[in-house]
Amino acid sequence: MNGGKGRRRLAGRATAGRGAAARRSAGARRRLGPSGGEVPLDRITTRGRLAWLNSAGSRIGTTLDLERTAQELAEFTVPGLADGAAVDILESVLRGDEGSRWTGTGVPLMRATALCAVEELSSLEPTPVGETSARAEEAHETLLHRYCLRQGKPVLVSRMRNEDFIRVAPTESAAKKMRAAGVHSYLAVPLIARGLLLGSVDFVRGRGRPPFSATDLALAEQLASQAAVYIDNARLYGREREHVVSLQRTLLPRATPVTPGLRVQAEYAPSTAHHGVGGDWYDVMALPGGRTALMVGDVMGHGLPAAATMGRLRTVARTLMTLDMAPERVLARLDLATRDLEDEQVATFLCAVFDPADSTYTLASAGHLPPLLLDGQGSAEFADVPVGAPLGAGVIPYDPIRLKVPAGGNLVMYTDGLIKSRHADLDHQLDCLRTAARGLAPGALADGGLIACAPADASRFDEAVLLVATHVSGADAPDAPADLREWQLPQEGRAASVARGLVTDQLAAWELTELADVCELVVSELVGNALRYGNGPGRLRLLRGERLVVEVSDTGPDLPQIQHADLSDEGGRGLQLINMLCRRWGSCRTVTGKVVWAEQNLPS
Repeated sequence: MNGGKGRRRLAGRATAGRGAAARRSAGARRRLGPSGGEVPLDRITTRGRLAWLNSAGSRIGTTLDLERTAQELAEFTVPGLADGAAVDILESVLRGDEGSRWTGTGVPLMRATALCAVEELSSLEPTPVGETSARAEEAHETLLHRYCLRQGKPVLVSRMRNEDFIRVAPTESAAKKMRAAGVHSYLAVPLIARGLLLGSVDFVRGRGRPPFSATDLALAEQLASQAAVYIDNARLYGREREHVVSLQRTLLPRATPVTPGLRVQAEYAPSTAHHGVGGDWYDVMALPGGRTALMVGDVMGHGLPAAATMGRLRTVARTLMTLDMAPERVLARLDLATRDLEDEQVATFLCAVFDPADSTYTLASAGHLPPLLLDGQGSAEFADVPVGAPLGAGVIPYDPIRLKVPAGGNLVMYTDGLIKSRHADLDHQLDCLRTAARGLAPGALADGGLIACAPADASRFDEAVLLVATHVSGADAPDAPADLREWQLPQEGRAASVARGLVTDQLAAWELTELADVCELVVSELVGNALRYGNGPGRLRLLRGERLVVEVSDTGPDLPQIQHADLSDEGGRGLQLINMLCRRWGSCRTVTGKVVWAEQNLPS
């Protein structure tokens, strides 16, 4: 070794045994042979070398993909600086964590990230891309480990002797192949950014090339310094994007609830662009009486602020839907909530409530794209939903629409990321979406096939949400029509007796007679309240799903509340009994009045 006086100079890092990168291996991107007629640096002037170094800024770090940046570094140096190059990145950096500080003891776990070599060195034995550097049991410590990774210094073995090959290569087999391929000079430099070690890059030269010099070492160090910044930027971006995507996925539903009469499939496709992840969301909620709420929204903007706003709006929407409010009322309340946000966000929102009793959807839209309605027979049309102002604009009220869907029909709700394009207008993209939906089989549509063939750019630059609700019946939907019964009650005093008889007979048919006593008491109280305060009962609905739900409608405007009853009071205890005997109960307003419902747990 010379340190400037004839000994070979050691100054830090080497990835040797990989033979300096070159053999074609699974998953590895390589360039074999001189590219584009590049002239090796040893044949040009000092000015030419500086120009070559200056051009690195436009050829390395062209994307914010860490592995792609490492590959660009390897390809940039071959054959200009070296005949072969290998880039290894710390495993922790690839996970998005900070780099490592060299302590003089221990070697951090590295992973081969990029390889590139000329044709003459294709027989070398590098670590395949994606493998850890310590994968081989016979591997030993190299100069790269000793100096680059432990001390953060470069390594220069200008003229390699026989004993140097085993010091550079991690295995004896790799050393023999380096010797046989004519490798005679080795150079390795650490990748350091902000004082932290990110990885290393090592180079080799073969026959017909002069050995690495001190000038080459200086160039390699300068190049590694630039590349380390690009790699660190890619790491930081990858970590931030992962955090946003994780937050986004955490705020989205983890599972789809039981949806009587519907088969619901949701898909979320994050953006591939660095700014595309943010505020797209969806939700599916089971409502009393077997109804199902489907919601899709899109917060304007991207990144953490949009994701945080999305989470708040989704929470408000779920709370409002828990009260079983009509879709247009939910939108009006959401508009107020959006205007209360400090960051003055704007969002679009589409809400649909499906009722399995009559197979209808009630929809309301706040500036959102129209849903696509498929009849299951090859026809696809956009639903003519009145489009209100986006949430946060302060323009209310919103107008609902009621649609009937045939068995086998699909309602497709989505966000604009599914069709957004830099090269076509919105109407054209909507037509393409309709055409794509017509060409898909019902099964492929429900399984998210529409995302794959949606008319967006090849590289999605905005996230997309797709919600497909398929109306099923009969044998395809054992939870739905067969387990839902609805009757019109008489407007007179015998309504309670009629309701008890209907409920008792139906529970016997469902083999749930053990619930009959409580259910008779509940339905008597609900019908009695409708007679006393609601101008008479309307319809009685009984649903068997995950739980047993009984529901009575009337035309009264006032929602029932539990009253404090003294010992001497003759009434006021009915809702108290329902509250104690049932799992939960509630009420909601409708266009014609209100609905009061109560749930019981089914026997095991």
